[in-house]
Parts: sequence; structure tokens; C-alpha cells
Amino acid sequence: MNKILSLLITLSILSSCNFFKKSPKSANKLIDEKIKMMDADKAFSKLSEEKGMKSAFMEYIDSNGVLLRSNQLPIVGANAIDYLSMQLDNEYTLVWEPKGGGIAQSGDLGYTYGVYKMQPKTIDSIMYGTYVSIWKKQNDGSWRFVLNSGNEGLNINE
Repeated sequence: MNKILSLLITLSILSSCNFFKKSPKSANKLIDEKIKMMDADKAFSKLSEEKGMKSAFMEYIDSNGVLLRSNQLPIVGANAIDYLSMQLDNEYTLVWEPKGGGIAQSGDLGYTYGVYKMQPKTIDSIMYGTYVSIWKKQNDGSWRFVLNSGNEGLNINE
């Protein structure tokens, strides 16, 4: 009995110390999922450029998604969807570019971050900022964001 208990404790310690490394196949699967998530962020931006910010956000938000916006409490789930549906986005174009990200070992949760550009259609000025999105893999294999936030005020000279 003591030998079995000792073996179980040893295995528990070794596994918590990452002694058992992931197989290359498992690591490749995580890389593939990260690429799919990053591609989802790029497609999200492309849709925003083509059909407007509102359409893009409505397409890519998870049903329990959270929006963090300046001077507001977090906007969650159905309230976030309602908030997005009321946005007027016909006076500007919003696009962004992911600069990096990461994915959980489970392969079903990750994040992207990058820079965005908001260009009013009537004024010849561009506003820049940074953003972060937390992504969740859906049952159908697609990725939807569960949290989105941005910071304005980045100074970029194009």
C-alpha cells in the first residue's frame, strides 16, 4: 500500500513539474489552433473594414461576450449585443492588426493583442490605439471573442 501511495505522489509531483512533456503532435495541434484564432482576429478586422464595425462585432462576439469601454461598467452578454446593435458606424472605418497572442494548453481559449486604426470618413485625421481580445473556441470549431477592450491615444506616424 505504501509503495502505491509513494508512486502516486511521485507521479503527481512529476506531472506538476512538467516532467511529462507534450508530444509533438499535441504541440502542433496547439500551434494550428493559435493560427486559426489569429486568422479569426484578422478576418474580424477585414469584416469591420468591409461591412462596418457593428456588423463585425455582432458576427464575432460570443453570446456571453464582454465589452470593456471607457467610462462604462463592463457590458456583458445580451447587453453587449444590444449595445453593439445600437452603434452608428457609418462615419468611420475601424481596422486593426493583431501583433501577437497566446493559447491555453486546452486549445480552446486564447488571446490576441495589437493596434487599431479608426479613420473618420469626413475628417482627414486618424486615431490609433491598442486592443486585446480574449477568444473562445466554439463547438463548431470557430473562434468568437469573449472579452474585448482597447486603449486610445497611440501615436503612430504612417
